[in-house]
Amino acid sequence: MRYQLLGKSGLRVSELSLGTMTFGDDWGWGASREESKKQFDYFAEQGGNFIDTASLYTNGSSERLVGEFVHSDREHFVVATKYTLTPAPNQGDTTSIRPNSSGNQRKNMMQSVEASLKRLNTDYIDVLYLHAWDYMTPVEEVMRGLDDLVRMGKVLYVAISDTPAYIVAQANTLAELRGWSAFLGVQIPYNLIRRDVEREILPMAKHLGLAVLPWGILGAGVLTGKFLTDTNAPTRVNPAALDLTKEQIATVKEVVKIAKEVDKSPSQVAINWLRQQQHRAQIIPILGARSLEQLQDNVEALSWTLTEKQLARLTKVSAIQMGFPHDFLPKNRFVFGNSYPHIDNHNHTNPITE
Repeated sequence: MRYQLLGKSGLRVSELSLGTMTFGDDWGWGASREESKKQFDYFAEQGGNFIDTASLYTNGSSERLVGEFVHSDREHFVVATKYTLTPAPNQGDTTSIRPNSSGNQRKNMMQSVEASLKRLNTDYIDVLYLHAWDYMTPVEEVMRGLDDLVRMGKVLYVAISDTPAYIVAQANTLAELRGWSAFLGVQIPYNLIRRDVEREILPMAKHLGLAVLPWGILGAGVLTGKFLTDTNAPTRVNPAALDLTKEQIATVKEVVKIAKEVDKSPSQVAINWLRQQQHRAQIIPILGARSLEQLQDNVEALSWTLTEKQLARLTKVSAIQMGFPHDFLPKNRFVFGNSYPHIDNHNHTNPITE
């Protein structure tokens, strides 16, 4: 495992992050404490120090287990958690509605962080994510509240997840102008069958120097190829409801084909395509496994890389329509062409559409 700086910070994190949404079986499909501990120990033995959890995961069990596992060497591990999607006590009881038990507002932010600190059994959170944009709370309220948490020492760095690019850009611009703590990373769903984030979020991240932490990197297991042959494969996703397009099916088949060529698992092929997209932005994949065997297979991807030809095959078969302005500006002769004969435009490429 190699280490890198997270975004524009000086924080050293491993090149893979351990996702812990499966830590705890409260939701009926996660890993037991014993299995979770095996995964954590293996990840740490491989040099991994970047752990990802959230207040929501397995009704708080994920944070409690992470807190227990990192406790003996807290300074070594970089623990990231999230606020926003906080289940209220007695959820489902409409007679006990608590309107401020979730959301991006300062009240839920503060009470969620206090609850996370208790579950994690720690004095501080290394990275706090806003979990999902609520389209209600003013950006100013969010950024000032997060900055207050940093100044109080309860949070060291802030990041954001599942939020439109224009909100993230506004938030970081505002933070820079006001001298507040800015987001250093963005967490998004990104994989070979879901590349829509390349239109706006990845270019924004590269432009602002944000780390990109993809989740769902195997497309809910689709990129393992198991749905091509075994519709009864164990998963949280109903294979009959996947409704894959012909382009997505072609992508999965190409992943499986390359996996056979290199004698590696399809999961490793999909992970390495993602790892090798550093020209788009800083990419740190989040691994989410339900068993030690799955995690070991995923981490094994670090031992090899795809060739340029293999990358090109996967990129081509999974290509999406970029849309405006990406498919307009590079081709606009008025802007880039003969209007400026002294500019050699042929030496410039568009990193997003190439």
